[in-house]
Amino acid sequence: MPSIRKRFSPRLILGSCLLLASFAASAFDFKSVGARSVILYDAPSVKGSKLFVAPSGMPVEVVLSYGDWVKVRDAAGDMAWTEIKGLSAKRNVIVKAASAKVRATPDDAAPVLMTADKNVLLELVDPEAGPWVRVRHRDGVSGYVRASDVWGI
Repeated sequence: MPSIRKRFSPRLILGSCLLLASFAASAFDFKSVGARSVILYDAPSVKGSKLFVAPSGMPVEVVLSYGDWVKVRDAAGDMAWTEIKGLSAKRNVIVKAASAKVRATPDDAAPVLMTADKNVLLELVDPEAGPWVRVRHRDGVSGYVRASDVWGI
């Protein structure tokens, strides 16, 4: 029986790589719950079971869009559906470490401006991700925190 030899064209391989890269580039789409709290459902419909009420400002990761609905993941990893109109493009992060030091500059030797406990909500001032991110507390304190100490970037 003759063997069938398949050849992959360079264009097919390049196209596949570009497609995968575009998925990776858009893999992290974070938003925050808007001015009002939203209800999280088990399905993309108000007829679904209500799972949780997400408070204003809570960061979520959008993992899937379906019409006017989005499937989101929270800091605990739980997934649910909510209406897109309840989310804001304003970015917040939540402290996931036991405590996170907010520093004057992005350096471990910089003065500590405040310490944020676990689950404290911080506004993301500069969404440019790196080892440090610039944040602001609701009391007005603004500084840098290690990216590994927060969730939502």
